Amino acid sequence: MSFASLGLNAAILKAVEKQGYDTPSAIQAQAIPAVLAGQDVMAAAQTGTGKTAGFTLPILELLSKGSRAQRGQVRALVLTPTRELAAQVQESVATYGVNLPLKSAVVFGGVSIIPQLAALRNGVDILVATPGRLLDLCQQKAISFNKLEILVLDEADRMLDMGFIRDIKKVLALLPAQRQNLMFSATFSDEIRELAKGLVNNPVEISVTPRNATANTVTQCVYPLDKTRKSMALIELINTNDWKQVLVFSRTKHGANRLAKSLDAANIKAAAIHGNKSQTARTKALADFKAGTVQVMVATDIAARGIDIDQLPFVVNFDLPNVPEDYVHRIGRTGRAGATGQAVSLVGLEEVKLLHDIERLIKRTIERKQLPGFEAPFTIPEAGSRSGGHKANSVKKPNPNRSKHAQQANTAQGDKPARQYDSRQQARSKDGQPQGANKPKAAGNRAEAIANGNKPPQRNRPPRRSGTGGSANSGTPASKGGVNPYANAKVKS
Repeated sequence: MSFASLGLNAAILKAVEKQGYDTPSAIQAQAIPAVLAGQDVMAAAQTGTGKTAGFTLPILELLSKGSRAQRGQVRALVLTPTRELAAQVQESVATYGVNLPLKSAVVFGGVSIIPQLAALRNGVDILVATPGRLLDLCQQKAISFNKLEILVLDEADRMLDMGFIRDIKKVLALLPAQRQNLMFSATFSDEIRELAKGLVNNPVEISVTPRNATANTVTQCVYPLDKTRKSMALIELINTNDWKQVLVFSRTKHGANRLAKSLDAANIKAAAIHGNKSQTARTKALADFKAGTVQVMVATDIAARGIDIDQLPFVVNFDLPNVPEDYVHRIGRTGRAGATGQAVSLVGLEEVKLLHDIERLIKRTIERKQLPGFEAPFTIPEAGSRSGGHKANSVKKPNPNRSKHAQQANTAQGDKPARQYDSRQQARSKDGQPQGANKPKAAGNRAEAIANGNKPPQRNRPPRRSGTGGSANSGTPASKGGVNPYANAKVKS
């Protein structure tokens, strides 16, 4: 099958050919005809399988046949969860629509809104936006959706994960009821299907891969490491294997900054990208990484969501993600569009459970490797094992009570070892029986005792002692047990 057989016009095919593509991916082969037929679509596929082109190509084809956008109007709206992904989608639209007389724009937060207002003033055919900035522009009456023809929710699963559901519903309330709806996602979770109920109408459902599966083009491995040696181990891997372009995932923003500084100190050009960075800094870092002037990009999950680099060879999980599904999205940055890639995870002892959760999700055991000179003092069992990491060469400390436990274990079978009582329980009467052993059992409660004509049970409280240690009534000192040793003493005359 070729792109020409899908019904795309010559101008679009020329742009596709210029990018070096001649055969559509599985998701593109199914989605493009459905979109061109005007149907609503729900499409799920692994990250890196060409979902973006799966909707940008047919949208360009449909819009090229209609009239141009009027002043302040938008004909097609693409909602994305992150700034980077919005910029990536806009780049795809511009690349494949270069030979068409269509206008497009991208709007997101973190940058000045004034240029965005200017871009929208005369209307755009395709608008790519993040929900927050889009609502800001709507409040300023900079956009009208009266002529909207197509709505796309890209990375819908991530939209929900990031808490955009309220913003999405606000946007939907502004759109005309008659429109074509396209929902693209990495998975068809229960939450996605619930969102789809109020969005798509009789959709064509496309799923080309199992849920939460990883691409076969990505080789995965794990290096058990002491967490204090991860930075040095990463430097060793980069230098030894001569990695030229590496995307590294950090769990935190501060961790990303620290790691980038450590790599720079080792003469490895690195840049960090995360939510605390300005949009200008993030855009520059991403551009430098794509151009090869930055060797290592250290990113958090959200910031890396829109990174789409052709032939990206290596992805490293410096920290494993807390959410197993994020692992699938992370390593999906490599091995894209049929290319091969390698995903390496540096796993500390405290991350073994996270690794097991990931392996259960993807239904496979990731290969364990040892990095010479950085061997970990523990081993990582397979996910089916009950235990976590096993410390190597561990020696049990001697138990000082072991001999006592052994004596108790030697007690004759069926006999129970004597119960140990505290000092008050060990008090004995003259006949050797425990005190109170022959006393009748007190009534269960006060009401029952009175009904039976008995004296209500009283609590046995110790006698109060005075400040000098005597009994409550006498000022004489008392010995242990409350007995006065001078009670029978004779007074000399």
